[in-house]
Amino acid sequence: MDSETYDVIVSGGGPTGMMLAAELRLHGVEVLVLERDAEPTTAVRALGLQPRTIEIMDQRGLLERFLAHGTQYPGGVGSFAGIAGPRPVVLDSAHAYLLGIPQPLTDRLLAEHAAELGAEIRRGAQLAGFEQDDDGVTVELADGSRLRSRWLVGADGGRSLVRKRLGIGFPGEAATTEWLLGEVEATASADEIAAVGEEVRKTHRGFGIGPTGDGLYRAVVPAATVAEDRAVPPTLEEFRAQLRAYAGTDFGIHSPRALSRFTDATRLAERYRDGRVFLAGDAAHVHPPLGGQGLNLGVQDAFNLGWKLAAAVAGWAPSDLLDTYFTERHPVADGVLTITRAQSVLISPEPGPQAVRRLMGALMAFDVVSRLLAERVSGIGIRYDLGAGPESLGRRLRDLPLAQGGRLYEHLRTGRGLLLDQTGALSVGGWAERVDRLADVSDELDAPGVLLRPDGYVAWIGDDQDELDGRLGAWFGEAPAGDA
Repeated sequence: MDSETYDVIVSGGGPTGMMLAAELRLHGVEVLVLERDAEPTTAVRALGLQPRTIEIMDQRGLLERFLAHGTQYPGGVGSFAGIAGPRPVVLDSAHAYLLGIPQPLTDRLLAEHAAELGAEIRRGAQLAGFEQDDDGVTVELADGSRLRSRWLVGADGGRSLVRKRLGIGFPGEAATTEWLLGEVEATASADEIAAVGEEVRKTHRGFGIGPTGDGLYRAVVPAATVAEDRAVPPTLEEFRAQLRAYAGTDFGIHSPRALSRFTDATRLAERYRDGRVFLAGDAAHVHPPLGGQGLNLGVQDAFNLGWKLAAAVAGWAPSDLLDTYFTERHPVADGVLTITRAQSVLISPEPGPQAVRRLMGALMAFDVVSRLLAERVSGIGIRYDLGAGPESLGRRLRDLPLAQGGRLYEHLRTGRGLLLDQTGALSVGGWAERVDRLADVSDELDAPGVLLRPDGYVAWIGDDQDELDGRLGAWFGEAPAGDA
């Protein structure tokens, strides 16, 4: 293959782009990641992984790498806008905890994973434009060079050039509130910072300061106004001034590692696809970072799109497979925007929102309420609409201990489909090149047969071979000629 021709070009080398590149490489797709920044950012914009994303990392054999650098918080999944229910919520997951890990580490681990699988990563390379035709996409870089690919994915952030060039609408609400975020050193003592920070948070829930390790503190404080260009970072003096305005002290902050801004802007793309071009991650949806949703939502976009786009490259994708990326992920993003909008209201110090906050605290004393919110924030409650069937159809199957030893997720590392056959009589037939089979599965599997897609979601439940063949064809295309 020509060095400047690829199956897929991904614009954007953040966690969404790197996860997508890795998923494509599992299937041998020739993929190039274009990243504008010459060096990885040190800004800590996200602080951790939600349970659904942790499951994904386990499914791909990456979890031990993340656990080595992170901290587990089992009780963190039951909080909503800082309101915790009276009892811990037990989620239907083998990983019912938050994993605290700063985004630069997540970025590095996912980039290493993509590179190990053979993805080409080109830093300091900025997409300037593109044109698509029936056969592919011609990409132009800022340096004037041109590349060719069969597909293009814009994972290039909230100000996505790819989305703008496609003319895809991005309706929602413009920013009304802005926060300043910084990783800094401080001369104040740890006890003083903790005491003052806790006192300020009682009346200003948009304020926070705490240690991140290596003598650094992560501080968040409301800005005086909404900046015209969020890409321009605040100055250290601007940061100090806002700390003094809210806390009465700037804690002697100095030597910033990173300073940035974020807002409550909330928008959702009207479409995730135009011809041979897709959107993923922040290019498709932006929202306040409350609840730690953004990075997780983008990684899960990539996990959904990767195997489907790989199937299209390989030539066996059913005609409507790529369309399911939008029909499945758009409602999920819409739900995330709902819960981040709600949390944005609940942290307001105004009397009305505080009254709703007190009411929400009372409602969360009911297990059904606290569970609903925990499942939504963690991602465990996601269910794709795959038609009529049992409640578990369209949901991810949790990790299970296997009757023959080992764990279910260990059999999902290759990115292939998997048939779980408790009957011993079911078969993947002519789809054996795309779907594995596992018999005598587990006493904890309450079904005769389960078909899992490459992303771990349940695509079929039953014991009828003809029904199974129909679902295999619907998700994995026609069986290769000559197979039976």
